[in-house]
Amino acid sequence: MKMDNIVEKNFERWMKSDKLSEEEKETLRAMNEEERSDAFFQDAEFGTGGMRAKIGLGTNRINKYVIRRVTIAFGMYLKKVCKDIENKGVVISHDNRFFSRDFAIEAANILNEEGIKAYLFDSLRPTPELSYGVRYMHAGGGIMITASHNPKEYNGYKIYDETGCQLIPSQVDGLLDILNGLPNELEIEVPLASKKGETIILPKEVDDTYCKLVEGCQLNPDMKKDDFKIIYSPQHGTSYENAMRVFHDCGYQIIPVVKQCIHDPAFGGTLSPNPETAESFIESIKLAKEEHANLCVMTDPDGDRCGLAYLSSKGEYERFTGNQSAALLLDYLLSERKKKGTLSSNGVIYDTIVSSDLARKIAKSYGVGVESFLTGFKYIGNRIGYYEKIGHGPHFEFGYEESYGCLIEPFVRDKDGIQAILLYCEMALHYYRQGIPLDVAYDNLEKKYGYHSSQTLSVYFEGEKGHADMIALLEHVHSCPLKEVYGKRIVWIEDYETSISKNVITGEEKSIALEKSNVIRYLFEDSSWIAIRPSGTEPKCKFYLEVFQKEKKGIEEAAKGMMDSLKEQLHLK
Repeated sequence: MKMDNIVEKNFERWMKSDKLSEEEKETLRAMNEEERSDAFFQDAEFGTGGMRAKIGLGTNRINKYVIRRVTIAFGMYLKKVCKDIENKGVVISHDNRFFSRDFAIEAANILNEEGIKAYLFDSLRPTPELSYGVRYMHAGGGIMITASHNPKEYNGYKIYDETGCQLIPSQVDGLLDILNGLPNELEIEVPLASKKGETIILPKEVDDTYCKLVEGCQLNPDMKKDDFKIIYSPQHGTSYENAMRVFHDCGYQIIPVVKQCIHDPAFGGTLSPNPETAESFIESIKLAKEEHANLCVMTDPDGDRCGLAYLSSKGEYERFTGNQSAALLLDYLLSERKKKGTLSSNGVIYDTIVSSDLARKIAKSYGVGVESFLTGFKYIGNRIGYYEKIGHGPHFEFGYEESYGCLIEPFVRDKDGIQAILLYCEMALHYYRQGIPLDVAYDNLEKKYGYHSSQTLSVYFEGEKGHADMIALLEHVHSCPLKEVYGKRIVWIEDYETSISKNVITGEEKSIALEKSNVIRYLFEDSSWIAIRPSGTEPKCKFYLEVFQKEKKGIEEAAKGMMDSLKEQLHLK
């Protein structure tokens, strides 16, 4: 069936449904051709961070009808894979976004109707606490209503198993088999009230124990803190209460960005809720200059990622990339654990295939192993759970993604922005006590391990045509691989769709022991690399690269030149 036919079929089905109000139908009638196409050309899909889409009417949107249908499927899935799920129940949380509380209540009512107990927080909570809440309550699964750092127009739906880990693709496939066998989203019968199950508000002990465990992540809690000022922003999101509690209990001098502490679904006090962007730090740095602060830290709206800006040796506030901050934090963690004799002889860190090589080199220098996964922290959480289940394996030391997501201690099985900002503050204080600015500390790392410059490019492909264009681009890079970029010769091509890594010089082939994914990675003879993958959270394709040199001079120019050359070859704007 042609795409246009799919759009019209879905649109007409919605217009003829007696489930929609006349007001909702008027909204549909008011859509222009482009809006209609984008809203109906496909069903909202699960990606690296669950299911995310723009809020609104349509099959490719987040709305109560889509929420109801996917929750029924999730309940049916849990009944198949989790013994006694009816009594174990499902923990539900949500962020500050438009309709998040409404969607959470919809999900709870649906589960109740399916005979499954639903646990609901009394108000918004961060994603890592949802993961912890599943584990604390010994529940059978979890639901987090969030679109993380996406723009205000979005919302989403993350699902968790009984370990507090997001479902990996093989598990999602089981859910999708059930979902695809259900009636369409407008034929779902809506419970008027809970008849078979019950919604229970989670006890205060979940907050209390979570915060205490976060505080327990500290390695040097007794360092003098009274002359060290920290600016904090939750970006209008979920982490304000927990973060401020943890900072206060740990004795830090915290100054919040007040206007960004409001639970505003429109994110009115920030130009961007994404800590990856410079715009998100404008207000924090402005306040830092006024207060002569040492450090700025922030969590993203659902609290699973963090960012930091620091007072550099130049007297200016500068930002680290996710790779840079993670490498510096990793070195601090491992060095301090080694000093204290708590570093495991069988330790391991987890990262992703698009993360910097620098952290891997640091880990290996301490005798710590490295396991790399596809993008998505669920793979890291799943591996932690696997070793826990079999009762042996390497000891977890650290997990991170280049997009500012870290995990310090695995009582949470997802990224934890509050754990991360607490340890970033401790690390920064450690260097402050030695009179070493963080940029100098980082430069010392690179003097030891070599210089690494990473760049990321996101190209958006909005709507039905954009989706088709992105698919065509990805098919092209798989079928017609690059040979060189910026004068650098490619040696290995890692095709994660075929699970084959091939040396294009010798013809040697190796198997890739990861799940199949629409990702391709190019490795150059000088240890630089490029990776290309579609985003699992927004309609965009992401391009990653890292340039490696033994000397610092010219590395930023080389990275820019490499990205420009890649854009030219692939005709990217």
